[in-house]
Amino acid sequence: MGFINFNGDIIAATQAAIGVGNRSFRYGDGLFESMRMMQGKLMFADLHSDRISKGMQILQIEGSAQITAQFLQEKVSQLALRNNIKNNARVRFTVFRDGEGLYSPLGNTMGYAMEIGKTDLDDYSSNYKGLIAKVYEEITKPINILSNLKSCNSLLFVMAGIFRKRNSLDEVFILNDKGFLCEGMSSNLFVVYEKNLYTPSLEEGCIAGVMRSVVISLAQENNIPVIEAQINPDILNEAEEVFVTNATTGIQWIMGFNNKRYFNKLSNQLLGYLNAMS
Repeated sequence: MGFINFNGDIIAATQAAIGVGNRSFRYGDGLFESMRMMQGKLMFADLHSDRISKGMQILQIEGSAQITAQFLQEKVSQLALRNNIKNNARVRFTVFRDGEGLYSPLGNTMGYAMEIGKTDLDDYSSNYKGLIAKVYEEITKPINILSNLKSCNSLLFVMAGIFRKRNSLDEVFILNDKGFLCEGMSSNLFVVYEKNLYTPSLEEGCIAGVMRSVVISLAQENNIPVIEAQINPDILNEAEEVFVTNATTGIQWIMGFNNKRYFNKLSNQLLGYLNAMS
């Protein structure tokens, strides 16, 4: 990654862009979006822009109307060109409250940064070996108005990531503060149980993921009922399939949980539908 976009200026990625007073650095005062460019096109730009705008409104950061699908596509295209990336890339777009102040900000204007990294993947690839996962129980996720956002305050997921590495896992499942399944470490969670497809509802505190909404729509369009519900983690011991989703990797199937092993028929079927869209 040679160059980034910082508040509209293309600068070297190694150039200092923020000071210690930056509110995202100090307080996690912002949110971010992970996106995928394929064949030069920003995938699901409208869904990403909508989620960023809604998140900014919840955080009361001004300028949400500026974040349109066209805005994101233009900025991604400019940054890709500057980094000599022609086709496929992963993109991170961070929005933060720009300005001074302590916990009470002195202003609510928007600042942003966009990063891009090249990939060689032309589609959403299947993880043929499957993932090994476990429930992370040390810290739970609170359910509140901020729960559905991808905020810059990500300590829960950092600690879950440390747990994942310590236990040589591929994925971990986060519980909400009521003890029910919420999401993966950087993904949304789907469970096939008694031939029904379940996913934690947004009321359970999970991230309102773009790929989550895409997969729900794909399932419904292909006559696969999806039930958004409160899900007890014990279902993982009985489920037929488990898979996780996010905007950069698409659909990834879980092969094992404790001593349980899963199939991947439906996840592969949905992956085919997803790649047919790109």
